[in-house]
Amino acid sequence: MSTQNNRIVQPYLFFNGKCEEAVEFYRKALGAEVEMMMRFKDSPEPTPPGMLPAGFENKIMHCSLRIGQTTVMASDGCSAGEVKFEGFSLSISVPNEADADRVFAALADGGRVEMPLTKTFWSPRFGMVQDRFGIGWMVIVMAASGQK
Repeated sequence: MSTQNNRIVQPYLFFNGKCEEAVEFYRKALGAEVEMMMRFKDSPEPTPPGMLPAGFENKIMHCSLRIGQTTVMASDGCSAGEVKFEGFSLSISVPNEADADRVFAALADGGRVEMPLTKTFWSPRFGMVQDRFGIGWMVIVMAASGQK
């Protein structure tokens, strides 16, 4: 059996010092569940000197979140610089228009609407938003089979 069938691609987001704030935001906005969280100070191996900015010992070294059926991993990373999430968006599929409205509004809180929720030829409700951390999201209601 080929190992190619066992591959999983998962997003890993680096928040440069704002990971804990992001985790709380996604818990409230999306019902994300924290599966695992480790701070730099709790690492079984010490961080090499000079690798982290001062005060990062309480920051998140690694976190695993479950959003629906997807695992999203996150960290504060090793920098306190500005974060730029460019060239990708996360797509979240929801079962109905009411869920789309709720999720979209939650993600837009403190963020920026790129494309308001609307009916499209591929979905009864689709919209794009950038959340307060700069992550692009596409919220979509999957069209029922045969529906246009």
